[in-house]
Amino acid sequence: MNSESEIAKKFGDNLKRDVKLSNYSWFNLGGRAEYFYRAKGKKQLIDFLEAAKKINLESIIVGAGSNTLFRDDGVKGAVIKLGKDFSEIKLIEKDTLEVGAATLDRNIANFAKEHNLGNLEFLSCIPGSLGGAIIMNSGCYDNDMSQVLVSVKAIDKNKLLETEIKKEDIKFFYRGTNLSDNLIIISAKLKGKIKKREEIEKKQSEFIERKKLSQPSQIKTCGSTFKNIDKNKKAWMLIKEAGCDNLKEGDAIISQKHCNFFVNNGKAKSTDIENLINKVKKKVHEKTGVNLELEIKIVGEKKKI
Repeated sequence: MNSESEIAKKFGDNLKRDVKLSNYSWFNLGGRAEYFYRAKGKKQLIDFLEAAKKINLESIIVGAGSNTLFRDDGVKGAVIKLGKDFSEIKLIEKDTLEVGAATLDRNIANFAKEHNLGNLEFLSCIPGSLGGAIIMNSGCYDNDMSQVLVSVKAIDKNKLLETEIKKEDIKFFYRGTNLSDNLIIISAKLKGKIKKREEIEKKQSEFIERKKLSQPSQIKTCGSTFKNIDKNKKAWMLIKEAGCDNLKEGDAIISQKHCNFFVNNGKAKSTDIENLINKVKKKVHEKTGVNLELEIKIVGEKKKI
């Protein structure tokens, strides 16, 4: 296989050309993917990665799109999305789950609750799917993925091999890990704690209510835009302190309910969101001396001037 036409023929309906990426981001923004591949299972994923490697076709993985801004000029190469075979949840021990990487985090929390498994309640408040949550070491309310992860299974894009990585061999930090960009997580084992159903339901409901009170919903946003510096220097505090909470760029605005949430107010372009991000970052640095780091990921071709 040595051409794009051959790769298109081999993978048929699972591989599409010129796909709108706005359908795959919670911002509802972005240009088009040169190729978009939905892998139904592990073998298909490895086959595609092998074929793409032979013709030097770059690829990136996308999850639920809850923290991804695709640029207006789209993405060259292939965007890969894991299909339904990567969304299974199994109870493999009384306190341990094996979960596909494409499984929505809230579904994991609900499955755990049905099996009297606690310490996973926080996942009901994490947008997106498990793969992204692991890479980002996502968390809330003093919980994060590093506390419940046992191991991950991943495909190495270069070696085209499946590998299992134990938690002890992963370095976790705030909203991140040292896992290589060459790895595509396909599943993980998570360990909870056996608890009474009522206790789990109560904790989960409290978390969900806290989130509803403090964060906007039913809007086109990708959640927290910037990482918090520490508990005493949250990003929203710095944005407010710098007088940025009412800034806008085109139809990109900042949520009045939580000023670390940037919003597509209906007719924004990805460039508007990115310009607003840069404007806020610059002003916060000038006013407070803090250099804010992005929590969302910006993906795709930069507009040529």
